[in-house]
Amino acid sequence: MNVIAESELVINSRGAVYHLDLRPEEIAHTVITVGDPDRVAEVSKYFDDIELQMQHREFVTHTGYIGKKRISVVSSGIGPDNIDIVLNELDALVNIDLNTRTIKQELTALVIIRLGTSGALQADIPVDGFIASTHGIGIDNLLNFYRHGYNGEEEQLLKHFVAHTQTDVNSIKPYIGTASVTLLKHFVTGFHQGITLTAPGFYGPQGRVLRLGLTNPGFMERLSTFSYGSHRVINCEMETSAIYGLGKLLGHHCLSLNAVVNNRVTKKYTSDVKQSAKRLIEHALQTIESI
Repeated sequence: MNVIAESELVINSRGAVYHLDLRPEEIAHTVITVGDPDRVAEVSKYFDDIELQMQHREFVTHTGYIGKKRISVVSSGIGPDNIDIVLNELDALVNIDLNTRTIKQELTALVIIRLGTSGALQADIPVDGFIASTHGIGIDNLLNFYRHGYNGEEEQLLKHFVAHTQTDVNSIKPYIGTASVTLLKHFVTGFHQGITLTAPGFYGPQGRVLRLGLTNPGFMERLSTFSYGSHRVINCEMETSAIYGLGKLLGHHCLSLNAVVNNRVTKKYTSDVKQSAKRLIEHALQTIESI
């Protein structure tokens, strides 16, 4: 029996995983993740009943019901590093016995759906539109710390992506993750589908120039002109590839949905970020309740 050491999985005085401050019974098997802690309440206000509200640092969790559907909403904060914490601790809650510190023999697959905001990289995707990510390509390096592999489609997509975007010139090693097909099929009508680029920052990594020059100044243009078969990169944000990559390795069903708040090609920006996010939340919850 392999016992996980206290230094590797920190459990606090109330028997909860450290960062999320949650016990196994406090999390639902359907989990919505949002970046902004304030957005948790914007989702849970649609619940018929809220049984738990918890906060530790930037990690806010509300668990409750819409009809008979039990759902948890968890804020991740910004970036792939926070997703590393959230995905691993959510998995620990359902697949590790916190009393014995051992992996359970029977594993549980969570449904994890991100509701976020992002910038479009194609002129034909309008501001305030919705995106369902078929794949996430990460230039943040997170998944490269874990043993992982790809199927044939993923290998070819990644190979052509690296060649077209010249990411290898800057010693970046992109990785790729794929959405859960069983979830993606529910988000077709009203959604643009395509590849999401996940960056480790908001400014330089996403091609924004304020006072600092870029090592790969043509990167964003090459992203918008990349295509492989019917696949193209349609938006850029900071969480999707990490969710897809870790989710697949841990055996969970993951999907990333985004409201488009700006378009990097047309240079347009939404007039109301909160309203755009609200429309996505309402649209998504109607479907999630029935899954």
